[in-house]
Amino acid sequence: MPATRFNILMVAPTSFFADYGGHIRILEEARGLQRLGHQVTIVTYFQGKDVPGLTIHRTRALPWHASYEVGSSRHKLAFDVYLAATALRVMGQVKPDIVHGHMHEGALIGWLLAKLWRKPLVFDFQGSLTGEMVDHHFLNPEGGLYPWAFRLEKVIASRLPDAVLTSSLRAQDLLIDQFQVPARIIHPLPDCANLEQFDPARFTTAQKQQLRQQLGIPAERPVVAYLGLLADYQGTEHLLQAAARLKQSGGDIHFLIMGFPNVDHYQAMAHDLEVASHVTFTGRVDYYRDAPGFLSIGDVAVSPKMSMTEGSGKVLNYMALAQPVVAYDTRVHREYLGEWGVYVPVGDIDGLAQAILALCADPARRQVVGQALQQRAREKFSWSAASQTILRVYQGLTNRSPIAIM
Repeated sequence: MPATRFNILMVAPTSFFADYGGHIRILEEARGLQRLGHQVTIVTYFQGKDVPGLTIHRTRALPWHASYEVGSSRHKLAFDVYLAATALRVMGQVKPDIVHGHMHEGALIGWLLAKLWRKPLVFDFQGSLTGEMVDHHFLNPEGGLYPWAFRLEKVIASRLPDAVLTSSLRAQDLLIDQFQVPARIIHPLPDCANLEQFDPARFTTAQKQQLRQQLGIPAERPVVAYLGLLADYQGTEHLLQAAARLKQSGGDIHFLIMGFPNVDHYQAMAHDLEVASHVTFTGRVDYYRDAPGFLSIGDVAVSPKMSMTEGSGKVLNYMALAQPVVAYDTRVHREYLGEWGVYVPVGDIDGLAQAILALCADPARRQVVGQALQQRAREKFSWSAASQTILRVYQGLTNRSPIAIM
């Protein structure tokens, strides 16, 4: 078959673009496909930052709710009705070869579009829908609604898509074991690192010192860096408790916590734990403009995420910057970090504090571990390689040979 450019419609049920998590995956996939010569159109909620070079169609704002809450929300059903209507209109304009639905709502809406136009549907699975709702305390796993939500998730994952991309090997097993998704349609596509943006060679010692001064971090303190959403299931509270225990034991270590939402809540918690002088909250950080520089001043990076169903893409940015990583011992973290991760049992705050302290006190070990992780990121977690994987999936669904323009 002759080579062709794919025309792709991505359905993103979120306020794309925002500087965290699954948004990074959507952005990097779209950019990677565009670099290879393919056309990508994204349909998303009305809020979010526009990204130069990407074609984005947004829904109208809800008349009664002009802002979007991160995570699960009772308003999401209305958002998704608007999203489906917008996607239906854009589908007729774009006439894509592939519908690529991100997350479960994107797969459900994408299935409706794909059926109407007889096109294949790719489901980009970024974690369990019911698992996320439980993590956000939006759904009680012992409540009467949970079985119905679980059944809906199972139908979406196992019956609707022609192919499923998973953000981790853990997610692949979850789909097979819990949701009975046929293994033949699952294609692992782990999150990756932007190796150009998160390159430690971009930042000189003088630049890093200037950033420390800008953030008010004392020059003599080792810095523990975190980038991501601020939430209990992300381990933010555990991180602050570890900071308190280190301070009480005489450790003069500074925590740089970058992200949102709930900044005021965690700042108050830091004050109550008497570690406000040893913690800097930046709030929302521009992922590509500011995050690499801020992260580069870290001596140790942390990921105390406790969710067992979601990816943990922040770890890959730490790796690209050659930083040693202390992480809770989950399968996703082991998939990314391999033998070079510094693992702590999930929920072990004392262990978290001690692992951080040990690395802060051992510069030689930090360098060895950080360089090994950077090499691992380069070899195994490149977005350019991920784009080729996506194209092979598209090709298998359409029996068309994709053209890749380098």
